[in-house]
Amino acid sequence: MTKPPLLATRAVSKHFGGLKAVDEVDLELAQGEILGVIGPNGAGKTTLFSLIAGSIQPTSGEVLMRGHEVSGRPAYRLVRAGVVRTHQLVRPFPNLTVAENVTVGAIHGAWRDEASPRARAAEVLEFVGLAERANELPGTLTLAGRKRLELARALAIVPLVLMLDEVIAGVNPVEAMKLAALIRRIRDERGVSIVMIEHVMPAVMSLSDRIAVLDHGKKIAEGKPAEVAANPLVVEAYLGKGAAEEGATPA
Repeated sequence: MTKPPLLATRAVSKHFGGLKAVDEVDLELAQGEILGVIGPNGAGKTTLFSLIAGSIQPTSGEVLMRGHEVSGRPAYRLVRAGVVRTHQLVRPFPNLTVAENVTVGAIHGAWRDEASPRARAAEVLEFVGLAERANELPGTLTLAGRKRLELARALAIVPLVLMLDEVIAGVNPVEAMKLAALIRRIRDERGVSIVMIEHVMPAVMSLSDRIAVLDHGKKIAEGKPAEVAANPLVVEAYLGKGAAEEGATPA
């Protein structure tokens, strides 16, 4: 019997009035895989993330975890199932230290880990490279540091699936390379399967095992990074029909 994917969506849709923000999207994430989700602004990527994470409920379709439907469950139940997300806008608790911020996440993941929340937080901060900043407030961190903190808070929950919403975007090229390396380590050393939305094309192309492309709420392409980059529909979505006819690539 074929083992079901770790995470899947089946014809999942979200309509806001007459707007089809997500339109019958099918996705699958295998154990140990990094799946990139790309598309122009307004393509429906963050809405799709919110549907998977339980922040909003689908109009139709379903979300499956290891073959079991989890659609309609509130976000905290999805977290308990092992689906944890980060957000585009990093908003740590400003009056808690870096360590205390991560400890809050560790408390939510305590049922999955025998370590105490404080010990778990310390270990995760060491992993993401923030151990020396543990007793500082988040406001003292750079944007890249706050993004590492966001990753640490998510990792402290001990996820099975980590959903990264533009973790690399906005930082300088050196920090982008470091964050990309950290994301790869999360998969390789911790066995966490990852779905990532990202606008930094070199990062998503190098990190992803597969890439799915959304445009106007629909999935228009899926495959290996090189295949997707050369797909005329993807080129047209990013650069226009003329660019697709000339053989340009979005990356």
